[in-house]
Amino acid sequence: MSQTRIAVRLGSLNLPFKKALLMAAKMGAGAVEIDARTELRPAELTDTGVRQFRKMLDDLNLRISSIRFQTRRGYDVADDLDRRVEATKQTLRMAFRLGTDVVVNQIGQVPSDPESAAWDQLRTVLDDINRYGAHIGAFLTPETGTEEGADLLRLLDANEESFTPVAFNPGNLIINRFSAGEALRVLGDRVRLICARDGVQDLAAGRGIEVPLGQGLADFHDILGYMENYHYQGWVVVQRSGAADPIAEIADAVGYLANM
Repeated sequence: MSQTRIAVRLGSLNLPFKKALLMAAKMGAGAVEIDARTELRPAELTDTGVRQFRKMLDDLNLRISSIRFQTRRGYDVADDLDRRVEATKQTLRMAFRLGTDVVVNQIGQVPSDPESAAWDQLRTVLDDINRYGAHIGAFLTPETGTEEGADLLRLLDANEESFTPVAFNPGNLIINRFSAGEALRVLGDRVRLICARDGVQDLAAGRGIEVPLGQGLADFHDILGYMENYHYQGWVVVQRSGAADPIAEIADAVGYLANM
């Protein structure tokens, strides 16, 4: 198995921005995922700011794996859709300026009926955004987890004129009671980013819960091994939400992946 390229989602560290960058570098990560809503906003990033930030990354020997732009509502919701689409395009432009071509968002619930208005709306929006992305050199990358992998693939395959990659998040799938293995099998050739999140089913609570990496149902050894079929060279982004000691857990997760 080739060496895993490990990144850290900065927001998971619960530290001020610059301290989070320093901590990610100290942990041995090669890249970081930036949040475009809470950490670096497109409208506030000047050319000088881009140069300063890229120099800071160079000094720490870090790159940007991806930009996370989590909209409050998916692209399946018509209300304020034009504003969300334009904000997404601004984030794509920022991503390119910062040296990455991956912008991650959960696009909304993919309808089961391909004849529905919501399906057609999602298909049209994704086509519009990623045709724009192809022009500037960055792509909206839907994150798995809100539907079966096959349902997401069906939507993406409906766009014949633009290619939409995916961010594979096995933890999201497990927590939402979908098969991570089946999703990887059908989406493998579209995976542009792997989100290192783990989960289990809490039978007592009747729902899925997040757990530290390596303690749940996501088999990252198998996931990374399978992705070698596609010569995967992308980043594996460590993330954690709600941890009592996020720095320790993320450091452990970085070590877990590095030792595979």
